[in-house]
Amino acid sequence: MENTGSNASSAPSHGHSSSSRSSSSSDSRGSGARRPMRREGGKFFKGKKKSCRFCGDGTSVDYKNVALLRTFISERAKILPRRATGTCAKHQRQLTTAVRRARILALVPFTND
Repeated sequence: MENTGSNASSAPSHGHSSSSRSSSSSDSRGSGARRPMRREGGKFFKGKKKSCRFCGDGTSVDYKNVALLRTFISERAKILPRRATGTCAKHQRQLTTAVRRARILALVPFTND
């Protein structure tokens, strides 16, 4: 009975103390990944905000408009992500569906070899 009480009170230690773990984890992370870009003068800037082409123009996503779909496909025939094209979430989903339909109908290739 006495052994179980001593085992329960001593928590398993993995060689790190809680205070040193918290301070070292913040220092060891790549803190530069989330920083905005710098100009020569040292001032920060975020760059130009991309806007959705379909929301602004009023044009709709259509699987038959191959010229439009090709602007949203990489040279390896992959659908470009939102962060690269600037489309909103709603139109990105419509765009993905349209590209898939166009691929099935052989209007857009599945791969570019």
